[in-house]
Amino acid sequence: MSVFQNGTSVKRDKMEGKMENKMYQVSTLQALALGYSRAVISVSELLKGGDTGLGTFEDVNGEMIVMEGHCYRADHSGCVTEVAAETGVPFAAVAKLYGEQQFPLGKMPNIASIRTELTKKIEERFGLNSMHIVRIDGAFEKVDARSEAPYRSHHVTLKEVLDRNQEAFIFENIRGSLVGVYFPDYMDGINMPGWHLHFLSEDRSKGGHVFDVSIREGTAKVDKISNIYINLPKEAAFDTYSLKQDMQEEIKSVE
Repeated sequence: MSVFQNGTSVKRDKMEGKMENKMYQVSTLQALALGYSRAVISVSELLKGGDTGLGTFEDVNGEMIVMEGHCYRADHSGCVTEVAAETGVPFAAVAKLYGEQQFPLGKMPNIASIRTELTKKIEERFGLNSMHIVRIDGAFEKVDARSEAPYRSHHVTLKEVLDRNQEAFIFENIRGSLVGVYFPDYMDGINMPGWHLHFLSEDRSKGGHVFDVSIREGTAKVDKISNIYINLPKEAAFDTYSLKQDMQEEIKSVE
């Protein structure tokens, strides 16, 4: 709390808020990959932890995009709606986006080039072993994306669910935003190492998990995050999942 009510003290409070920024994660990616898709918390609880991020919904019911404090679902056809506060969340990662690091992006032909540029920017600031939250606003030539219909079952792996219920779609000549997270390699299993990106159109009508993307021009906002809070499932069923398994190849295949 600020002692003096003046510009200096307010600025100090803002800086301290940024320093305290943390990644708020629900469950782990490995648990989701093994089939734990039950609700752990609600969307309203998730949004207390951050205003930007991604995840999925109970029973893997679509792809989640969190932006500007709103939570959206991209369904199996790529159509987006804002979800109700009580909607269940089995897996997600969110944080507050301040845009501490901002830079323009020129023409990028694919997702690999975007990931390379983002990695170069965080490496310049000694950030490869930290987490990051990112948002890229811009004009996109093409977005190759996917989402999925719900599948109510447990101990059915995410790969199996996506093999049955995943739908792919392409958006062309569209304005919108990429929202994503970066996790370092040593956090494999907690989340996906590297950059994981979801798309939301400017009019909030289209979106999904991004397979590939080409951008004409855009602006990136990135924040480095050094703290994480993981909200694990409380029910006994969570202990029936063997989280020691090496799921690296399976996780890469669904990514």
